[in-house]
Amino acid sequence: MIIDAHQHFWHFDPVRDSWITDDMAVIQRDFLPADLEPVLTENGVDGCVAVQASQSEDETMFLVSMAQNYDFVKGVVGWVDLQSPTLYNRLEIFSAFEEIKGLRHVAQAEPDDFLMRPSVIKGIRQLAAFDLTYDILIYPTQLKAALHLVREVPEVNFVIDHLAKPYIKRQEISRWSNFMTEIAKQPNVSCKVSGMVTEANWHNWGKKDFFPYLDVVFEQFGPDRLLFGSDWPVCLVAANYTQVKNLIDEYVAPWGDEVRSKVMGANAVEFYNLT
Repeated sequence: MIIDAHQHFWHFDPVRDSWITDDMAVIQRDFLPADLEPVLTENGVDGCVAVQASQSEDETMFLVSMAQNYDFVKGVVGWVDLQSPTLYNRLEIFSAFEEIKGLRHVAQAEPDDFLMRPSVIKGIRQLAAFDLTYDILIYPTQLKAALHLVREVPEVNFVIDHLAKPYIKRQEISRWSNFMTEIAKQPNVSCKVSGMVTEANWHNWGKKDFFPYLDVVFEQFGPDRLLFGSDWPVCLVAANYTQVKNLIDEYVAPWGDEVRSKVMGANAVEFYNLT
């Protein structure tokens, strides 16, 4: 089974979705399951995990409704205010929806110390009681805070989205690699091999641009803690779905069928407890 562990749905709102700038005009429109389903079929992908893109519980429930109406949407990574005094009650309500597998906050839009804040750590720690995972969306400058978080909360399973967005376009790797090596020492942390094409030169990238970064995460996390994700439709600003999938397929091919089956699906099923 092949599972896309990271993609998005939305009804485009130019105010709410202001992060989709004019140079990303190709994704300034609605993207819904009916748009993705034929793409997954064409690429032999059996299912996906829908991940939040805006900071609202309304969007979380929108994604839940997508999962309830489309069998190929296997799970949802939603959003809740992690610093809310009523967080535990909100988690109790969300836990009633089996579609919700984990939570995420767009930490990349926050100050670099966001994930080190006691109020945030306290909130994320509460996810363990509900068997919810946490997706870490950050830039490399926030890796220090992420390392602090995963060390402080060993009882929660984490996944680093998009390899923590290394500066592929600038070919910077050393500092990022050092922090990812430390983070990978925590057995409760996985990593999504996703979102790379948008960190490269959108109009002039080659597969070999990504291999040094893939080398690091494969060496440090190993084949049991890596999850393929497309980051569709965001990836469309730099590559189509097939190009993104083939990039990972080509990289894992020399590792053999067992490793490929883990990275391309089995690890996502286990991490998110998909059915």
